[in-house]
Amino acid sequence: MPVIYHAWSSMPAQSVRLALRYKGVPHKAVPLADDHDALFFELGLAIGPLLLTLDDQRVCTDAKAALEGLDGWLGGRPIFDGLVKPEAWDALHAWLGRSAPLLARLTAAVLPAFADVGASAETLARVKAEVEQRFGMSIEALSNDRYEGYRQLERVADLRGLAAQLARSRYFTAGTLTAADLVLACQLFPLQLLDGVTLPIDLLYYIDRVEKACGASPREGLLSRS
Repeated sequence: MPVIYHAWSSMPAQSVRLALRYKGVPHKAVPLADDHDALFFELGLAIGPLLLTLDDQRVCTDAKAALEGLDGWLGGRPIFDGLVKPEAWDALHAWLGRSAPLLARLTAAVLPAFADVGASAETLARVKAEVEQRFGMSIEALSNDRYEGYRQLERVADLRGLAAQLARSRYFTAGTLTAADLVLACQLFPLQLLDGVTLPIDLLYYIDRVEKACGASPREGLLSRS
């Protein structure tokens, strides 16, 4: 049976977890804890935020490759093959490329809300140090800067235009849920956790629509799901 080992705080990993739920194929989902030593020795592999093992012993650690390959690997309800045109897939990843630095800064501010980060004082301290080294700012400072960061993202990512498009089309492409929606909804999800920041209402409806279609949500990995 395929097994996905996933970090709750990794949105690419969550996009693959939601894909497996949507496809309806038998699989096992294992949330990763901070201590991966036992799993490392069991699998003989370095453990990152995503590790998908398949029945034929293949292993995938890249979310984009997984979303592109799952239809052929596992069957089930399609999410990519024959649904996502190359130009639409490329356009989505170009949007992600423009938005990635700001999304990363805003997501870093809410990492303590996820169980794989905030449940352990030791892990939280390590992640805080990693965030400060990466961004030159503490998690607390990034949180205080969230309004300006969100205003920049709103402009760079054209969130209002994106919301209007998704309100009309309901999904990113093909008129049905695809891998593109799993990527986009998971990337947008952490923005809902920023105190005092409100996404356009149509984006909130869109994320909810994707989660309901999958019967799963990144919210399952929060310390508090309220």
